[in-house]
Amino acid sequence: MTENTTLTAGKVWLVGAGPGDPDLLTLKAARLIGSADAIVYDHLVGEGVRALFPASARQVYVGKKAAKHTLKQEEINQLLVDLARQGLAVVRLKGGDPFIFGRGGEELEVLRAAGIGFEVVPGVTAAAGCAAYAGFPLTHRDHAQSVTFVTGHLKDHSIDLDWPALARPGQTVVFYMGVGGAPEICRQMIAHGLPASTPAAIIRRGTLPDQQTLLSTLDQLPQRIVEAGIKPPALIVVGSVVGLHDTLSWFESR
Repeated sequence: MTENTTLTAGKVWLVGAGPGDPDLLTLKAARLIGSADAIVYDHLVGEGVRALFPASARQVYVGKKAAKHTLKQEEINQLLVDLARQGLAVVRLKGGDPFIFGRGGEELEVLRAAGIGFEVVPGVTAAAGCAAYAGFPLTHRDHAQSVTFVTGHLKDHSIDLDWPALARPGQTVVFYMGVGGAPEICRQMIAHGLPASTPAAIIRRGTLPDQQTLLSTLDQLPQRIVEAGIKPPALIVVGSVVGLHDTLSWFESR
């Protein structure tokens, strides 16, 4: 795709749209979006990215909000198959990176079983984009030697996670889709060894002009979320790197 922007009929491109700021789209993602016959996109694809959709493309919104899904996942899978079989060049556009809590693997398994060709274009995942714009690194030699991305709820809607592993010191833990489960997340992290005073933050609408970063501690975060009226989608970040926000914040202080 370095020069040729012509897409192949009957094929699907699984594309990451990044965390919201359209300038964080990869060049390849932007070229594919601009050449697509059909674009199937999620709730987390930002307005700035949607502005790049060509008027000639069939645009299908399949967004999922908490407890409100436009289509079931099985229906989205079949939609991709049907569009490709109609001879369309399909861009399946997902917020962040499609292989990080984006169900991209599930959709590609269905395409493969149906004999549909596909390619994958990675995107800037929400954790990396939001942390960068909030002013704290996910890793730092003095604070965190590892970073863990974890979903705030499992497929069965539980949050039965490997808490001892998540509560180890010397790491940053990023919870996707964790707003509703914040009280249990914080309780478990403290119960399994992290000090109640561990820095924690929640980032809403990360990388967008109205980004909101709420700093707290592990024990106070659930109440702070309620007081601030934070609603999904948002990321929870736990670890001492959060304490660098005051020093390294650049986006919200411009």
